Amino acid sequence: MKITIAQQNYHIGNFESNTEKIIDGIKQAKQQGSDLILFSELCVCGYPPRDFLEFSDFINKCYNVVDIIKEHADTIGVVIGSPARNPKFEGKDLFNAAFFLYEKEIKAEIHKTLLPTYDVFDEYRYFEPAFDWNVVEFKGKKLAITICEDIWNLGDNPLYRICPMDALITQAPDLMLNISASPFDYTHNEDRKAVIKSNVLKYKLPMFYCNTVGSQTEIVFDGTSLVFDKDGNLCKMLPMFKEALETIVLNDDGTIDAPVIERAEYLPDTELFIKEFQPELNLGMIHEALLLGIRDYFKKMGFTKAILGSSGGIDSALVLTLACQALGSENVRAVLMPSPYSTEHSVNDAEQLSKNLNNPYDIIRINSIYESFLETLQPLFKSLPFSVAEENIQSRIRGNLLMAIANKLGYILLNTSNKSELSTGYGTLYGDMAGGLSVLGDCYKSQVYALAQYINRDKEIIPNNILIKAPSAELRPDQKDSDSLPDYAVLDSILYQYIERRLGPNEIKALGFDSDTVDRTLKLVNTNEYKRNQFCPIIRISEKAFGVGRRVPIVGKYLS
Repeated sequence: MKITIAQQNYHIGNFESNTEKIIDGIKQAKQQGSDLILFSELCVCGYPPRDFLEFSDFINKCYNVVDIIKEHADTIGVVIGSPARNPKFEGKDLFNAAFFLYEKEIKAEIHKTLLPTYDVFDEYRYFEPAFDWNVVEFKGKKLAITICEDIWNLGDNPLYRICPMDALITQAPDLMLNISASPFDYTHNEDRKAVIKSNVLKYKLPMFYCNTVGSQTEIVFDGTSLVFDKDGNLCKMLPMFKEALETIVLNDDGTIDAPVIERAEYLPDTELFIKEFQPELNLGMIHEALLLGIRDYFKKMGFTKAILGSSGGIDSALVLTLACQALGSENVRAVLMPSPYSTEHSVNDAEQLSKNLNNPYDIIRINSIYESFLETLQPLFKSLPFSVAEENIQSRIRGNLLMAIANKLGYILLNTSNKSELSTGYGTLYGDMAGGLSVLGDCYKSQVYALAQYINRDKEIIPNNILIKAPSAELRPDQKDSDSLPDYAVLDSILYQYIERRLGPNEIKALGFDSDTVDRTLKLVNTNEYKRNQFCPIIRISEKAFGVGRRVPIVGKYLS
């Protein structure tokens, strides 16, 4: 049997574009003589559709697309993902479904059983779990079709009480097909391999795994669709972060007519568990994920041009470089806005970076604007000493100027804050925290430096002086980040244990970290939730990013 995997980039609610992609994939599969083609989870509407699912008009459009696509499923079997209505009165009104189309008919409707409600997922808000499980008979073979999470319940601490494959295996299927919308994080590729290998070895069946690709606001999907033979060997892996269509031959004995890429004994047995923060881990993947996140956000929103404040610091330098790589240097404008406390070498570094990247840039000194603020506020500030108030005025002036240029000339402002700053509240609301998209909000400062070094691996793009100088906001004389925060190597390691691993203060201290530093750091994290709650979407590259996947109370007292 020839089986095609269509790894495609969909646009949520863009039914016309999604339909065209799916039909084009079917045509290509037919040209390759394929018997069956797989598309990804909820490909008809795009994933995650969230509260669009509450609109009956949206669901009607999904059904209309299914009717259109089935006309092309004449001589080829087609598996697509779409919401399906629940005919029963009890329970949620919808299923997360896979439709099996053949001979221009809906031959089967498969419902997702395991509905994740953790991190960025909230599927039980909309969907009812499957009531029953049945294989699909097609061209002399029995297909066990599952949807994403349905295969993720193996291991020592299962999240759910059932496994759909345990029911399906009693019907003697010949192979497993899984359609997914599995998000990227920089350890997840190995996790997928471990999970699929575990399923294959448990049920002794080959698996064809089709994952979506593309970025949907903050969530990046990397694709990396996989094919395993019945012995747990990896035989095909589609590319990361790119659309692709591959046709693979499944032999009758469960082997795959393709060379083994990785043998079962060399593949991970369990999901990857990183005990200690490793800032240099999988930098190439993170780099590609950030580029896709920027590129898709602009393309799918209909934007073309970006703007950002360029300070001569490492964060803005990295964002500017990534934006130029993703959008083209000519479409990215940098604005240098030195204040009375900006060093000339920072201005020179920022200017040199734009010359290296060949992107347009402007220099707008804010000294006079800053002085006018101080003069206006003098009757209220009187002779009170210089404080964070004067620092924040400079940051908010810059935010206002950037937004004014963006509004006037049609740019989208990219935010340059990193995860270390967002964690500790080291940023100014309505100032340097302004933006339409956060590029580095899920990258700790140590990762920012590592990514900059990665970008400079072949030649110096980001000026070396930016990489070696002590980080500073330059909002008062001789300011250094270290005046307010622990050393980033220590800070990021503590933050990783608290945010990603969800360890408590005593557990973190037991790892050898200074007690006072741990207490102070965790207090900073929890007392600054109100700032993050007002922040823009963050491109997610870790297993626990700020935003939709991390929900903690603003007014909570815990550790604050």
